[in-house]
Amino acid sequence: MPSIASLLLVIFIVPCSAQQDFVDWLAALRTEAIAQGIRPASFETALPYLKIDERVHQLESKQPEFNQTLSDYLDKRISDQRVQTARRLLSENESLLDSIYAIYGVPPRAIVALWGMESDFGRYMGQFQVLTSLTTLAYSSRRGDYFRRELMAALKAVDDGHATPEHMLGSWAGAMGQCQFMPWNYQRYAVDFDADGKRDIWHTKADALASIAHFLQALGWDDSLTWGRPVQLPANFDRNLADGKTPRALAEWNALGVRRMNGDELPLRPIDARLLAPKRASGRTYLVYGNFDVFMKWNRSHYFAIAVGSLSDQLRR
Repeated sequence: MPSIASLLLVIFIVPCSAQQDFVDWLAALRTEAIAQGIRPASFETALPYLKIDERVHQLESKQPEFNQTLSDYLDKRISDQRVQTARRLLSENESLLDSIYAIYGVPPRAIVALWGMESDFGRYMGQFQVLTSLTTLAYSSRRGDYFRRELMAALKAVDDGHATPEHMLGSWAGAMGQCQFMPWNYQRYAVDFDADGKRDIWHTKADALASIAHFLQALGWDDSLTWGRPVQLPANFDRNLADGKTPRALAEWNALGVRRMNGDELPLRPIDARLLAPKRASGRTYLVYGNFDVFMKWNRSHYFAIAVGSLSDQLRR
């Protein structure tokens, strides 16, 4: 097996001091990994991938400022082609999705919507070596402690035999597979649904879809509710109430004149909801329930949560 020092001949073309810093860092990482129960042989297997990728540095430092409007975001994320593909895959995988629903209580349309949003139904999972990306970020990012934890979780996946380093592909920031789990979430929520001994969210559709459902269940999915709905507001409505933070009973929102988009009154159910007017939404307003918060725990973006919910609405049987 190659030593940590010998690998630097390939990894770095930088001054010796930087090489030695990275040698020391890798040595400390190895000690920590073994202390956490990762076998030395597994660490050695991963070692060729524990290196610096300058592309990751560049992508981290050049993340664009988000100025997209909600309309542009939804047009791109919920294209006619994506809706058609989602409907087809929902039908083709009906038996599998119903089996997953029976265990986790998450409806097939929500699973397929997230599958489409995260990886275009498994067609784009990212081409970065996850171990390399996480090593780069753990070594030099301002969020080094976070990425070091994620790197340890990725090494644990290798040690457990669920993935090999060369097949562990994902985004530049370390999100993996068809459901784009970070390794920490993979360790806790990925599922071996086909019972082949591996939680393969890269190549096994059943594992990826069941893992989505398991994660949503763990985040608090309530199958008795939808995620939310777009609504109309009456003239002169106090838009300060649309801060996404003020829960009121549906009966109260009805009394204030909030209506469905077709003008009908809201459902007469004894549940609370919040009114949300996202930024750069051109007046679009949504009434959101607890499952919206579940989508937000998955990805802390109002736009993302609205897009997943809106796509899932188009997949109602």
